[in-house]
Amino acid sequence: MSHTLNIPKSGALDLVSLGALVHRLDPGIIPFRKATQCQIHVSGGEFNVAANLADCFHMQTGIASAMVDYPVGDLIAERVRAMGVKPFYKHFKHDGVNGPNMATVYSDRGQGVRAPVVFYNRCNEAGALLKPGDFDWKAIFAGGVRWFHSGGIFAALSPTTAEVIIEGMEAAKKAGAVVSFDLNYRAKLWNISGGHDRAVAVLDRIVKNVDVLVGNEEDLQLGLGIPGPEVAAKSKLDPSAFLGMIDKVVKKHPQIKVVATTLREVHSTNRHSWGAVAWIDGQTYMAPTCELDVLDRVGGGDGYAAGFFYSLLAGEAPAEAVKLGWAHGALLTTFPGDTTMATLEQVRAFAEGGSARIQR
Repeated sequence: MSHTLNIPKSGALDLVSLGALVHRLDPGIIPFRKATQCQIHVSGGEFNVAANLADCFHMQTGIASAMVDYPVGDLIAERVRAMGVKPFYKHFKHDGVNGPNMATVYSDRGQGVRAPVVFYNRCNEAGALLKPGDFDWKAIFAGGVRWFHSGGIFAALSPTTAEVIIEGMEAAKKAGAVVSFDLNYRAKLWNISGGHDRAVAVLDRIVKNVDVLVGNEEDLQLGLGIPGPEVAAKSKLDPSAFLGMIDKVVKKHPQIKVVATTLREVHSTNRHSWGAVAWIDGQTYMAPTCELDVLDRVGGGDGYAAGFFYSLLAGEAPAEAVKLGWAHGALLTTFPGDTTMATLEQVRAFAEGGSARIQR
């Protein structure tokens, strides 16, 4: 282990995420306008990390979120339990007509030259109603917590969600936890909640509490209001542009010890080149590059974050953390849905150079 993150050695919960739970309707390769049936995936940028850590990496994780007491909420709560994540819910009653609702994401997978399409119905979303005071952080962290995670999607939902994030981060810090944040900049969400200027102001207040930041070059520019690097990247797999921004990030937020991201070159919807990089205490660590045959790209970045966090929580070396996160993110794109179906053994085998030969 060669980093300065002060991760508690033990705790009742290895990681707690804070964010909105959603259900994603997925008609596969059929565009929504022609769909006749859908798979239902349960996800959320923050939940995905907790779910991946619990299901694949056998860690004790929790999710603090809103839950509506109606059949869609029951479906989502069942999937949270199935992934092994401990729920901490603020409950809302549904009025039978208008909500509040559990958010819906619509997403076809695309195919070949046809890109995936994602759009939302987050109208009267319960997650956006969350406000400071809705969670008893002292009780949640009573048995000890090692890591706290949230993200920019949740921050963008309403004027109160960012305040909940800050409240949770401050409580986690008092409990001794490492704090991470995935910038996950979504222009569609920020455009209806104050625009880019508000995004930069809100995210600046949040990131002041953060030890580990997840975000690509675009996230760093748009989310933190930092000008682009002087060095242009030669390709999407070239980390120079991302690394060229680190000095500016750390100058603005000197407490940050780790910045990590995936690197992805999209050749077609189903064919990606995949890499990853992390800056840890002034050192750069790169994963290998591989070619992915992608089934469902949604959640790959959360897959990387989960594997990366796991390795740091497990006391593994930074180089191994980047490689294990990269391997898990790659495998996650071969499954339908946003959360993992991989085993830790599969992740380690791929990280060590394993092949797709049949396992007998």
